[in-house]
Amino acid sequence: MIRRRTITALGAVSLTTLVLAGCSTAPTSEAGGPIELRMLVNVTPNLTEEFWNELVAPFEEANPDIDVVIQNPGAEGVAAAVPRLLAAGDVPDIVQSLPPSVELAPELVDLTEYEWAAEAPLADQYSIDGKLYMAGIGVQLQSLWFYNKQAFEEAGITEPPATVEELDEALAKLKDAGWTPIQTGGDWMSSHALQALGLPTIIAEHPDWFAGMTAGDLTFSETYGDTVERYADWVAEGYLNPDALGVKYPDAEQNFLAGNTAIYPMGSWFAGTEAKTPDAPEIGVFRGPAVEGVDNPAMGANIASPYSIMRSSAHQEAAAELVEFLVTDQDAVVAQLEVDGNFRDGYAYETTPLGDELLAIVADTPAADYTPTGQGYGERTVPNGYSTELNAQTQALLGGTPADVVLQAMDGWFAANAG
Repeated sequence: MIRRRTITALGAVSLTTLVLAGCSTAPTSEAGGPIELRMLVNVTPNLTEEFWNELVAPFEEANPDIDVVIQNPGAEGVAAAVPRLLAAGDVPDIVQSLPPSVELAPELVDLTEYEWAAEAPLADQYSIDGKLYMAGIGVQLQSLWFYNKQAFEEAGITEPPATVEELDEALAKLKDAGWTPIQTGGDWMSSHALQALGLPTIIAEHPDWFAGMTAGDLTFSETYGDTVERYADWVAEGYLNPDALGVKYPDAEQNFLAGNTAIYPMGSWFAGTEAKTPDAPEIGVFRGPAVEGVDNPAMGANIASPYSIMRSSAHQEAAAELVEFLVTDQDAVVAQLEVDGNFRDGYAYETTPLGDELLAIVADTPAADYTPTGQGYGERTVPNGYSTELNAQTQALLGGTPADVVLQAMDGWFAANAG
């Protein structure tokens, strides 16, 4: 029998009372039934509780001694639920969607000995002190520029830009052809274009950028200076939609899909939205280029659906069997990739032409070229608050603040928070 049960973490107060009053490590039910594995997962409009239960059903059928119980974190989300559950002593066996950090690593099982964990996407990039504390199913590409093919044709652009200098030329042609070249907005997305512009070059030239910035060996001005100045020039030239600061993420996305702008810097998950949009214009994608002379541009990417096993779990062996299934079983991996628009070389699924272009980028990107974005992950991190500060300063650029003022502010932020 397939067992489908869901625990909502918002009800954990009563659960915690029960666990603390009894035994939190009991491997079987009172009736001597199967082992319960509680898996705390991210629940979204795509990743529904029904999806999760159907995903683990084949594993339960093959392992009748294991009962997987999906745990919904509710409105607080996984990231907020985990520290609360740790403090309460009511920790799930497996946590999904929370990348390991230096602070969290002591609470996680070391998966280094498992071949399936070592071979999982971005394993080395997410390692901490050479150890693996998670295994994921694929990658979410970040350094991408989606483009309206009709706009490029009207502007006389026959090939996607292969360098930053060619991107500059393309933006000028698009504006001359009557298009708003770049669609961006406020919220968290303000700094996305800045990072898509800068990181391919910055990380290629400074592979230890995250460590160097954290230690104070590098400065923001010397590494990001050219990017910030170029972005300020784009603002001054009118290459970005002038109402950007007042545009919410969903509205920016829909404006591009309506064919009102030419280029949309966004992560690979956009392909999922494009596939569901009737009458969308023909859209292509190119990876974020580096400046001329850089042959191996870095690709910003995050792990898709990372799974970690909690050290407090009484069922670590069973939990490892489940995680191995989730990150290696062909049907399970493809189902997870497809539902959220993620990608992994060797795990193909039926996609739109845009999805095919993204799969080609994944296939052509060496693992060593992937880099974190924002605050980073694994050992490649910068001080807490960086993403918020970078976003605020990018919004200042969009509002007309000169590049040198923004660079001075970012250097001051690192001086106060790093080293």
